[in-house]
This record gives sequence, structure tokens and C-alpha cells, in this order.
Amino acid sequence: MKIGVLFDLDGTLLDTLEDLMDATNAALAQFSYPPRTLEEIRRFVGNGAARLIQLAVPEGAATEPVLAAFQQYYRTHCQGRTAPYAGVVEAIQRLDMPMAIVSNKPDVAVKALCEKYFSGVYALGESADCPRKPAPDMVRKAMAVIGVERCVYVGDSEVDVATARNAGVPCLSVLWGFRDEAQLRAAGATHFCRRPEDLPTLIRDLTAQ
Repeated sequence: MKIGVLFDLDGTLLDTLEDLMDATNAALAQFSYPPRTLEEIRRFVGNGAARLIQLAVPEGAATEPVLAAFQQYYRTHCQGRTAPYAGVVEAIQRLDMPMAIVSNKPDVAVKALCEKYFSGVYALGESADCPRKPAPDMVRKAMAVIGVERCVYVGDSEVDVATARNAGVPCLSVLWGFRDEAQLRAAGATHFCRRPEDLPTLIRDLTAQ
């Protein structure tokens, strides 16, 4: 049976938080709405751009025009302050197995970022024809594309824990991302990675179960 590994992107492989904050605040400023702090953005991310903007705008405000402004800005500013977490690229390079990246970020941004940092790895973002996580569709589509029957799913949030559960695959939760251990345990996480350099060993251990 062919086994692979699927990764979330934001908070797992890449620290994208500052670029997301900049794009959110640029969009809010167009409508004279107050800006959001980095910690607020940290709490808001994980469920796609639409949900991020729903949480960022003032209560009762229309979200559609702000979302459009966010998407337009982020499309050309998604790489300004984004970078891989220290040690992540090296850890990925040590994995001798099929892999893919699945993200609730818009597909165009996912592909641009992954081409820059993880060239050659199949990457899938949010699109109209594939429901976003925690629905299992993205996981199943990525598994089919890379040709695996089983996988380990690696992520940093409660959305990732639910995604893995819905897809029927084991989840490895990283602790350097956008959620802390207590939040992940409350969401049902049971396997944790504290350092990027431990990823290959922990992924292999989960594939053996």
C-alpha cells in the first residue's frame, strides 16, 4: 500500500501571518474600518479568506466588498513577509515519500507560494470545485493526484484536526504554528511535533501504525 504525507500550509510550513495581517488591514482601511492586530489575525485564520474577513470587519458590516479588496491586495502581496519556519524546508527534503500541500488559502496564492518554497510538490488551495477544509474533499483529491492510498496529515490548527478526522487519516499537529497545544488538545489532537527537525521521524512512526 502506497503511503504519503499531506501538509497544511499557513502555520505549518510557512509563517504567513504578517502578510495576512497587512492584506486584511489594507482592505479594512479602504472602508475606513479599524485595523486588526497580529494576535487577532492569528485567531481569525484557518477557515479561509471569507471567514477571516467576516471576523475582521466591524459587526454588521458587509463582507463581500472587503473580501474582494483583500483578495486583490493579497494576490500581489502574499510573499512580502512570508517565509518557511526555520528547519521546515530541510525536514521536507528528508522525507522520501509522496507529498502534497492542501490549504484553505485561495488556490492562486497557494500555488504561487508553493512554487517559490516547495517547487515540485503538488499544492491545492481553496477553489469553487473543491470544498474547503475541514471537509475531506481536498485531502482525498490530493491523495488521488499523488497516487497514495493512505497518508498522514500534518497541520497546526483545530481545522486540521477535524480535516484529518473527517478524511479518516492520522493527524500530526505541529506546535510552532497559529494554535497552542491546549487549543489543539481541546480539538482532539493526540500526536504532536514540537520541532521541524522531528517531522520525518514522527511521520514515519504514524505511517507504521
